[in-house]
Amino acid sequence: MTNPLRVLSLDDLRRRTSMKWRRFPPEVLPAWVAEMDVPLAEPIARALTDAIALGDTGYPAGTGYAEALADFAASRWGWTIDVGRTAIVPDVMLGIVEVLKLITGPGDAVVVNSPVYPPFYQFVEHLDRRVVEAPLTAGHRIDPVTLEAAFAEATSAGATSGEGTGPGGGRAAAFLLCSPHNPTGTVHTRDELTTVAALADRYRMRVVADEIHAPIVYPGATHLPYLSLPGTDDAFSLLSASKAWNLAGLKAAVAVAGPASAKDLARMPEEVSHGPSHLGVIAHCAGLWHGRDWLDALLAGLDDNRRLLGDLLAERLPGIGYRAPEGTYLAWLDCRALDLPADPAEVFLERGRVAVNSGADFGTGGAGHVRLNLATSPELLTEVVDRMAAAIDRPVDCER
Repeated sequence: MTNPLRVLSLDDLRRRTSMKWRRFPPEVLPAWVAEMDVPLAEPIARALTDAIALGDTGYPAGTGYAEALADFAASRWGWTIDVGRTAIVPDVMLGIVEVLKLITGPGDAVVVNSPVYPPFYQFVEHLDRRVVEAPLTAGHRIDPVTLEAAFAEATSAGATSGEGTGPGGGRAAAFLLCSPHNPTGTVHTRDELTTVAALADRYRMRVVADEIHAPIVYPGATHLPYLSLPGTDDAFSLLSASKAWNLAGLKAAVAVAGPASAKDLARMPEEVSHGPSHLGVIAHCAGLWHGRDWLDALLAGLDDNRRLLGDLLAERLPGIGYRAPEGTYLAWLDCRALDLPADPAEVFLERGRVAVNSGADFGTGGAGHVRLNLATSPELLTEVVDRMAAAIDRPVDCER
């Protein structure tokens, strides 16, 4: 099957009206937000076309999405999902919010592994919860000592009564696990996740796993669904086909509860299920059932790109630190050795006309870094690095 990343030209992409291609002026090459430069997989396009022809554009219903996800999970990860312990939600991030409402109260803490996806901070704080950071190591791994300290802080401060009190007597708290991790591309190992489960049990922390990037993992790493591991019965997972099949604009996701969390999930308001797009559910199901060959071709192309990026950086920007991601299509670039006079993302935009994400937005450990989306053609990826290198070679005026 043709590599989906090699199908669309730059002229094709510039006709798009989505955020990636309209946030910046046309001369800027966008390599920031998590949209891929691919056409829709043919089974998805066909399913949407058929639905539109029928006028099938109402509200979503039934467990079709959960059933498609369960089949995919069994095939790819050997994980059995009980469809009876699932709920459809508008998207992964809003699903996380709804789950946090069920298991924490105002003022309770949510632990995150920084640097991490910026909406983790934004949505948690908007929900009137407080973020407690447990920074990753320099090698982008979970540090058990740091995580335990964060769990202790999250559960001990100002225990309250009611829904803010955890079952162990301390304050209720949750750990928002990003797996695979965005932005570092780390795929957590069995030992790391088992340690998380043991610490969560010790501190009565409820784990909520964001596994949106789970289908995008490269050779040498294996995604382990958190709920497939022992000791995770009271946890939750949020999954979606949106990242793997480039369906961010077709909203839908699934929340999965461990056996001990089923009663909590049952309390989720029924109206939450009205939020997903019916066309989104149709598209996601088509990808999960019939788009697996397309996904495999995409993964091969992304694997080539992550290695190409390493070669390009070594040749043209050797001062940038880069670990090829184990999962996701996002590269986390350490620009601190470049000794730039401003945020690297600002320099690359102003002087190179390349848009990447500022690492500072990802919390502690992010300053001096940028996140780069490598889900594009090899030619455009090469042009992105060429422009970044040219930006470093030019004088920078960041006071404009």
